[in-house]
Amino acid sequence: MFRHLFKLIWNKRKHNFLFLSEILISFLVIFAVFSYLTYYYQNYRQPLGFDYQRVWTIEYDNDKLTKNSDSLSMFYERLEKTLKSMPEIAEVSFSSANFPYGDSYMSTGLSQNGQKFNNVSNYNVGADYNKLWNVAMTEGRWFLPEDAISKNRTVIINETLKKLMFGKAPATGKLIGDFDDTNKLKVIGVMQDVKADGDFSVIGSAMFTRLDTSGLSYMHTILLKVRENADATFEGELYKFMANSMRSAVEIRHVDEMRDAKNEATYIPMIIFIIIASFLIINVGLGLFGVMWYNISRRKSEIGLRRAIGASGGSVSCQLVAEAMILATMSLVIGCFFAIQFPLLNVYNIPSGVYIISILMSILFIYVLVLACSLFPGKQAAAIHPAIALHEE
Repeated sequence: MFRHLFKLIWNKRKHNFLFLSEILISFLVIFAVFSYLTYYYQNYRQPLGFDYQRVWTIEYDNDKLTKNSDSLSMFYERLEKTLKSMPEIAEVSFSSANFPYGDSYMSTGLSQNGQKFNNVSNYNVGADYNKLWNVAMTEGRWFLPEDAISKNRTVIINETLKKLMFGKAPATGKLIGDFDDTNKLKVIGVMQDVKADGDFSVIGSAMFTRLDTSGLSYMHTILLKVRENADATFEGELYKFMANSMRSAVEIRHVDEMRDAKNEATYIPMIIFIIIASFLIINVGLGLFGVMWYNISRRKSEIGLRRAIGASGGSVSCQLVAEAMILATMSLVIGCFFAIQFPLLNVYNIPSGVYIISILMSILFIYVLVLACSLFPGKQAAAIHPAIALHEE
């Protein structure tokens, strides 16, 4: 039977070219859509890693503050005590500008046993940074005051960087080098992975260093963990206090709103992409339906002759559906050849599993689409009366 079907397909190869092309284009579009969705869905399933609720950021211009390091240190010490004394504030932490959901990004490079690790997010943080975000330590400890006099500068790394550097071995107490491997850094702890760029973002390597006196002159961000009684009235009072203290304009932002903005920047293009792809798939489906309907109209004499010599309507319908599925398989073989290049070449640095899942889902989707588009024309072909078909011919 299959030999006969392949012979029929080969004899009508010019007419089947359009069908094959539409299936191939549909597969590639569906593969792109599923790759996009699978990648972001897997990222979304990863734990957030921290608590962003009721966290506010205060950003200011530090140009009018004193440049003397001792005076500046005393100023920030008094400011921190004043903020913590406010009943609406639970935690206070200074931070570099690249806090979670912020608009800044700072990276560095590290070395370990001759191997380079690039694009490591570098966070310069205050003493209570982990308490403010409620981040768990999976190994070791957080910074202590005595770390300031340590022989080697102390750092904390996240789980992703720890796995890249040390695998399953402990990281606490190990020495790692900076990018040029000229200075050694001592790992004192491993922090839980944090998705700092939105719910759909990929978790990358990160390193945390303690904010010291020399970094105060470059700092212009303060993080606050406020209590539930912090309302708009308190926000206004806080703004006036900070503006007077910094002698400059300040901006107070809510991290939960920043998170929503980050997520919107991801899922709005995703929705637009899905809508465009859906319209294309609908058009392709209508095209497949039309091509099959046209083929049935051209093959009325063949169908009528088969019915006249005793073929049942069900066998005629199954033949047309089988032809469509074979043509779809031929297109999918070509499409899979191109799609499999993505995991082999590690395109866009996306895990290979994402592409494999997308290929399998795209194959299933195309088979369902072709089956749905061929069932009704096949049913109509089965209903053709042999006498009428032969009489028309």
